[in-house]
Amino acid sequence: MHQPDLAQTHAMRLSLAVGFVMLVLKMSAYLLTGSAAILGDAAESVVHVAAVIFAAYSLWLAAQPADENHRYGHSKVAFFSAGIEGALIVLAAVFILYESIRRWMEGLTVAHLSTGVLITFATVVINGGLGWHLIRTGRRHRSLILESNGRHVLTDGWTSLGALAGLGLMHFTGWPAWDPICGILMAGNILVSGYDLIRQSVAGLMDHADPNLTRDLDEVLARETAARGVSFHALRHRNAGHVHYVDVHFLFPDDISLREAHRVSTEIERAVIQSTRQTVHLTTHLECAEDHDELHPGDQL
Repeated sequence: MHQPDLAQTHAMRLSLAVGFVMLVLKMSAYLLTGSAAILGDAAESVVHVAAVIFAAYSLWLAAQPADENHRYGHSKVAFFSAGIEGALIVLAAVFILYESIRRWMEGLTVAHLSTGVLITFATVVINGGLGWHLIRTGRRHRSLILESNGRHVLTDGWTSLGALAGLGLMHFTGWPAWDPICGILMAGNILVSGYDLIRQSVAGLMDHADPNLTRDLDEVLARETAARGVSFHALRHRNAGHVHYVDVHFLFPDDISLREAHRVSTEIERAVIQSTRQTVHLTTHLECAEDHDELHPGDQL
């Protein structure tokens, strides 16, 4: 079973706690200022808290052992988590866009600028540090759930920075339209981030083959099989969240014993696992070269 270590668990708990604090701060800033940009920022934080709650559940579920109904475990929930987080980001962007345009047309004014700027600046600093920590922890432990959450936190920080820019421009120019304009720009920025997470989620759920891993596997398999007088074909792999499952067929000379073929294939498996940058679980199928085409007609892989 893939167990999340204490670093991952603490990182997720920290993300959830900070998410609630950010929501309170941003709602306070909006109530003080009435800023469209800050309202959009607060709305993104509502989405973020909901996404973190699901991400925390996903991290727990991904660590559960394989069972009768899930023979490969539950780690693919990471792709659901990334997809839901991306969809929520897109939803927040649409809301920010709508509110910014509406407030621009209504021509609402903003009050208590200095207080709003200070609160918003604090959220930028906190979210920047937290997002960096989550992404670094996620990459170190190959956790798509944590990395996606970290990217969402950084998106939240960019949203706050956009709100801060709008308030700052209003303060120095006296033109109220800067507030909704920055809100619109923020919406466009986080739409891109949300789309990227959704694309990554779909790719994982559809077993899209990582081209970098394909290249690495081809290179190490070609090198290791050639060194032992063996050939390979039917290479397949899929990403299960924390591990890549790899299948490959080895073609051996007809006169080799089963014991020797198994020994050679095990050596190749170990070399592949040690040589690839991703975590892989390799399953091999042993075949004899002479009667392969007869036993597997039409097999072109």
